[in-house]
Amino acid sequence: MPKLIAALVFVALLVAAYFALVLNWSYSTGERAGWLQKFSHKGFVCKTWEGELALVSLPGSSVEKFFFTVRDEAVAAKVSAAMGKRVSLHYEEKVGLPTSCFGDTRYYVTDVTATADIPIGPGVVVPTTPAAPAASAP
Repeated sequence: MPKLIAALVFVALLVAAYFALVLNWSYSTGERAGWLQKFSHKGFVCKTWEGELALVSLPGSSVEKFFFTVRDEAVAAKVSAAMGKRVSLHYEEKVGLPTSCFGDTRYYVTDVTATADIPIGPGVVVPTTPAAPAASAP
């Protein structure tokens, strides 16, 4: 009986070490910029924040979507406040998580930054704030 308990404790420690490694190690990190299109808190038992970022490289091109997960409530509040705006998301890609309790995607957003200008090409920027009205001639 003591050997069985020791074996169970050993297996539990191995599983805990695996999850600690997978949750704290990132396969890749990066930035994605686009318009926040969707953000929701979903799940039956394990509630996670799931979002969708529309990536458009050039006007008139087809839209690519970047699906992401947010685990931190403070980051989720920042993402919610930036809905419908152009943002830059900093993310970490995690591999090896066995269930969707940790999120529906492999991309976990750790920070969000609202971007004020839309770069179209080198040296060409479209401001997102409305321009001041032009002065009329007397």
